[in-house]
Amino acid sequence: MSRHNQSLDAAYFEGMFQGDEDPWDLETSAYEAAKFDATIAALDGRPYTRVFEIGCAGGMLTQKLAPAAADLLAVDISATALARARRKCAGLPHVRFAEMAFPAETPDEPPFDLIVLSEVAYYWDDADLALAATRLQRLLAPGGDLLLVHFTGETDYPKSGDDAVRGLAQVMEDQVEVVRAETHARYRLDLWRRR
Repeated sequence: MSRHNQSLDAAYFEGMFQGDEDPWDLETSAYEAAKFDATIAALDGRPYTRVFEIGCAGGMLTQKLAPAAADLLAVDISATALARARRKCAGLPHVRFAEMAFPAETPDEPPFDLIVLSEVAYYWDDADLALAATRLQRLLAPGGDLLLVHFTGETDYPKSGDDAVRGLAQVMEDQVEVVRAETHARYRLDLWRRR
């Protein structure tokens, strides 16, 4: 695992997960359930050998991604979140978990043919986005997919969902082609494929 200065505050996320079993209502919200369904549908049933999910939280999306993957590495910055995700995916031996603050830390593994960023990139400032884009280019195999799903409403995070996706696109646009660019009522879904 590569390590650089961590700009994400692990204590912030750890506090959220210690203070609330489901801080974003991922397990109970009809909106979240519909968004997860749209996320999986965007993959069009394509099977993936190696999948990397960044910011898995309690594992709700991880569990839904698992059938599309032969091997799935899900990471989060919160140990508490990862413990919940491990329990949720206990019956899925091809799903692995690691505590990691991407983009400051990255897996030391062969490239992935699917990388998922769901509700993650707007936590990154400009420097994080530039670093993330560089690292995503290294981690994404040629012909591999990058799936981005982000809330488009107002946040108190460093970026809006739209700004975060635009920031990644500015660095990666020569490396990827847009397969999907969907705008839903409260979120956007973008699927890019590595050239």
